[in-house]
Amino acid sequence: MVMMRPATVLFTLFLFVSAASVTAADAVSRPNILHIHTDDYRADSLGALGHPIVKTPNLDMLVTSGFTFRHCYTMGSMVGAVCQPSRTMMLTGKSWLHIPKKGAAGDPEASLPKVLSRAGYETWHCGKSGNEYTVGLNAFDTNLSMNDHDPDLRRGSSERHADSAIKFIKDRNPNRPFYIYLAPPVPHDPRVAAPEFHKLYDASKIPLLPGFMPLHPFDNGEMTVRDEKLAPWPRTPDDTKQQLADYYACITGLDHHVGRLFDQLKKDGQWKNTIIIFTGDNGLSMGEHGLFGKQNLYEFGGMHVPCVIAGPGIPYGKSDAFVYLMDLFPTYAEFAGATLPKDIDGRSLVPVIKGTQPKVRDLLYTGYRNCQRSVRDQQWKVIRYPLVNKTQLFDLKSDPYELCNLADEPEHAKKLAEMMELLRAEMKRNDDTLELVVSNPQPAEWTPPAEKGRPAAKKKKAK
Repeated sequence: MVMMRPATVLFTLFLFVSAASVTAADAVSRPNILHIHTDDYRADSLGALGHPIVKTPNLDMLVTSGFTFRHCYTMGSMVGAVCQPSRTMMLTGKSWLHIPKKGAAGDPEASLPKVLSRAGYETWHCGKSGNEYTVGLNAFDTNLSMNDHDPDLRRGSSERHADSAIKFIKDRNPNRPFYIYLAPPVPHDPRVAAPEFHKLYDASKIPLLPGFMPLHPFDNGEMTVRDEKLAPWPRTPDDTKQQLADYYACITGLDHHVGRLFDQLKKDGQWKNTIIIFTGDNGLSMGEHGLFGKQNLYEFGGMHVPCVIAGPGIPYGKSDAFVYLMDLFPTYAEFAGATLPKDIDGRSLVPVIKGTQPKVRDLLYTGYRNCQRSVRDQQWKVIRYPLVNKTQLFDLKSDPYELCNLADEPEHAKKLAEMMELLRAEMKRNDDTLELVVSNPQPAEWTPPAEKGRPAAKKKKAK
């Protein structure tokens, strides 16, 4: 006889109830779903996951009580604003090569909020304006978009987003479970927070991240995109440390207001009936490889995001399974007992959470525009840059920060060929028709422009 942990038993009961027809009683018994989806949040920036500097006590509670996917990624992007396709993938359950293109409407009835609404959920969204899947957002019962791109507005954005969610919890229909999609715009630049959070981080004492470089060693196809202009070339230790300090301040400010939201769930009696998911829309380089943007495929760069799930029926655990943000769509549907559209690409993470299977896919494939493609397994990773005819091969077990390119080493020629074949197979499986070899490649050498980048946002002095 297989013994099940109490949490697993409870989780199974949730799914059993959800499988029945939706009645008022069933709806109330189902778990609420709260998804906190942040902007430009690196996968490593949580105290409970071992970060030595950043202070995240409230988010850490999710890590220490819930299930963490250590290898969660957004799959790719056809535009420099990686957040837009990332969020569209999550709300449609489709890969970046299958989602509605810019200007295309898509089917609102197949969007995540509509799927959950038909299962009896009250759906509510609050997030930044711009770079979102408009059709998907309009499918929510309530859709609040906040324009806080200005630094003075951005400074209080975490507080305003939390205030809106708290008000919804107080005023909601108690006879329906809720799905909250809360998408604050931090720690995306301009990186400004309340003075008390900036005070916590002395830039002079912030260590540089492993892999810091003054310049990227070659042209990756996107060297002067907006994000990369946020810092001067060559990158300097002092400027990088200041950017890291501001980044961590925004994260800690967000964490503080997340704690207020958690307190409201407890006051409202919904804490024990709410599954909470914490993710980012994309990662961000912070000086590694000479980069400051999300337009790259490095592990500590653009596609790697945090993913933590906690709440009723969710056991404590950590997994190295390869997952995508689009997998949340079928996962939420399974939580809610909802019927899935037929043509989604995402895969439910419930079997991994329950421990009935170790993974949902064998390989991880990512892409960025027409200039970068990658595939990895648990040890090896290849990145191909077709515009400059450049390839990188990394042994991630011995070189997790991707500092030693083995692609040109004769002893690794066989492994390189194997990984390139896997990359081509994954591209074909995902309907990716990009040519990995071009007849007239651009020069790989790159010289930084003379411009010095964008000025950093000014912080208000503490009173």
